[in-house]
Amino acid sequence: MSLADKVRAALAGADAVEPLEGDDYQAAGEHVPASVLIAITDRPEPGVILTLRQATLRRHAGQIAFPGGRIDPEDDNPVAAALREAWEEVGLLSADVEVVGTMPSYRTGSGYHIVPVIGVVPPDLPLTPHEVEVAAVFEVPLAFLIDSANHVLSSRVFDGRERHFHVIEWQERRIWGITAALIVNLSRRLQGLVTA
Repeated sequence: MSLADKVRAALAGADAVEPLEGDDYQAAGEHVPASVLIAITDRPEPGVILTLRQATLRRHAGQIAFPGGRIDPEDDNPVAAALREAWEEVGLLSADVEVVGTMPSYRTGSGYHIVPVIGVVPPDLPLTPHEVEVAAVFEVPLAFLIDSANHVLSSRVFDGRERHFHVIEWQERRIWGITAALIVNLSRRLQGLVTA
């Protein structure tokens, strides 16, 4: 069975564990539709492609993220938006992505309603970070990311209110907030995949 088939089967059969639905703080008003691409590399020990956002960006500067963003009017659906954003941010061709499914949407405290799109990509693609948006593109082992022992629940006071969020430390990288929450949800969907 291919990696794509294994991930597809895990996504289809993972209803037992409830996903995180959103941040513990919700922005007022309507949430903006968005999507991200969780690209899993097809290698003996699969990885997940992540980006480090430029420190000069207005929102989420210097944070680790999946390629993604708002769903634009010309996007047919969340999958199309995630593939477009991955092309714009890291030069990942949509033809190189085998989309295997989506996960339940996630509402953010910053006002987004994100649909995670899961895709499998060939290993070692020549990805090029968008110089204005992305400082670096890197890969983290899937087994590390979906190991719940690496998911730490943390908190801090922000705007006078205690906020709770997950943190995943990998090498010198601190993955937290929305990206970590989406990884926690991925972990809940893919448990057993790496050991299968």
